[in-house]
Amino acid sequence: MTRQNHKDTLIDLLESHGGPGFEQAVAEKCVTAFNEYTEDVQIDKLGNVIALVRGEGDGPRPKILLSAHMDEIALVVTKIDKGGFLRVWQAGGFDPRTLVGQEVVVHGKQPLLGIVGSKPPHLTSPEERSKAAPLEDLFIDVAMSEERVRELVNVGDRITLHRETMDLLNNRISGKALDDRTSIAVILECLRLLKPMRHVADVYAVATVQEEVGVRGATTAGYGVNPDIGIGIDVTFADMPGQDADVSFKIGKGPAIAFGPNIHPKVFQGLRDAAVEHHIPYQLELSQGPTGTDARAFQITREGIASGLVGIAIRYMHCSVETGSYDDIIDCGRLLAHYITTVDAKTVEGLTCY
Repeated sequence: MTRQNHKDTLIDLLESHGGPGFEQAVAEKCVTAFNEYTEDVQIDKLGNVIALVRGEGDGPRPKILLSAHMDEIALVVTKIDKGGFLRVWQAGGFDPRTLVGQEVVVHGKQPLLGIVGSKPPHLTSPEERSKAAPLEDLFIDVAMSEERVRELVNVGDRITLHRETMDLLNNRISGKALDDRTSIAVILECLRLLKPMRHVADVYAVATVQEEVGVRGATTAGYGVNPDIGIGIDVTFADMPGQDADVSFKIGKGPAIAFGPNIHPKVFQGLRDAAVEHHIPYQLELSQGPTGTDARAFQITREGIASGLVGIAIRYMHCSVETGSYDDIIDCGRLLAHYITTVDAKTVEGLTCY
């Protein structure tokens, strides 16, 4: 039976746990997912999952790297307080305003369920009630004695959100880690759609590590693969009340194609042309400087890699209810698949001619 899409795979990835530096469980699932399209799947020394789908023909072929980071934002234990409460700090970029009352998993000697607590409003001053509690005032309660907590938890242990993914109306999904595991689904949809198509380029599908703490996986993967073209796939900001229209995009209106100094103009034009030719809805995202995505790392790796950036709009970024559209994921996969079919030796030669 022909697979319709990878939505079930995405939900499994979203509900898995893997913050920066401990993505191993997610990596194993990425290996299984990529194995559907190629047996050539490896994990490098840093932990990136790199799958190679070869193009047609003999001799040297263009190399395109598609990159999506698999790490999620996390917390790290900084102190075990009196009573067994855990104090924490960032291992990524949580918005502390959204953490109070969240369910979490503490990755100690065994996984421990806990909740994020703070002083109830009845015990706070009027001044405190008018402000969001800062991260240093929050704590994790795992419902154990201090003695037992000290047996199972060490300073430095990581903490991730515990959240079941929700299927919303209009093929939308809400949950944790849509940033950026939706982009792994984009790559899988690209490979699914690319399978019956003809392409001469070798495609490296890469799930990178440690993007949330400095695009580290993309830096080493870009250096190791040394592709002709490196395309980062990431999320961007969706429109919502209070969000300026010039820095937000519509959910369900197709992928956002980035352009600006971080992006090679011919890669951008090729992606845009593919969208127009194949009637794929798209949006334009102006980036006036470094993007803070894997594409940034590719641009300045080795002697420079021709870089592109595409992605989908999500709401409520860096919290437990990030929300996006699976229709956008499929359209983004379509865009990449059709673009890949246009890349040949002449395309690569033209990348050096601005």
